[in-house]
Amino acid sequence: MSRTSSRRIRFTAALGAASALALAGCSSSASGSGDSGVGFVTGKGGIATASPAKRVAAPDITGTSLDGSGTLKLSDYRGKVVVLNIWGSWCSPCRAEAKGLQDASEKYGDRVQFLGINTRDTDPANAVAFERNFGVTYPSIYDPDGAEILKFPKGSLNPQSIPTTIVVDQDGKLAARAMRAMSTEDLQKMVDPVLAESK
Repeated sequence: MSRTSSRRIRFTAALGAASALALAGCSSSASGSGDSGVGFVTGKGGIATASPAKRVAAPDITGTSLDGSGTLKLSDYRGKVVVLNIWGSWCSPCRAEAKGLQDASEKYGDRVQFLGINTRDTDPANAVAFERNFGVTYPSIYDPDGAEILKFPKGSLNPQSIPTTIVVDQDGKLAARAMRAMSTEDLQKMVDPVLAESK
């Protein structure tokens, strides 16, 4: 098989998976029914958490920044708690949660790194306009075909809908996940326990 054919197959698979992810999500709630018994629990409000001993390593998400200013890597933030938000400008719940995410990023300041993964926006200008309209100042990786999202291991706290918010602990492991629009208060419930571990 030629290198071009192999690339085309990988791209098609990634695009199909991203489309399925979007169809499963872009709603204010999501079910994690396929997640039971794999080392984490889903509590009230649909926030799934894993104890430190049960956490798996986050994949090395890497990509061009949405504003085109350079390359972003999740691993560059090792040693800090990271809030990873998967979103698209076309997604209504993503619009609903944007202000809460920005407010939380300002509240935590340097103690927590916020990082977005923008997906299924075929024109980055739409996503840039979204960030401008909602005053989002933290960086996002541009991942239009969902290839970076597919790096999350199945059976972990992996994204299964859009939006999904994941908390990565200071050791680079998946600590918490919510597959719905988040408010500032929701985020605090996810982030504060993980942040307390690093004290």
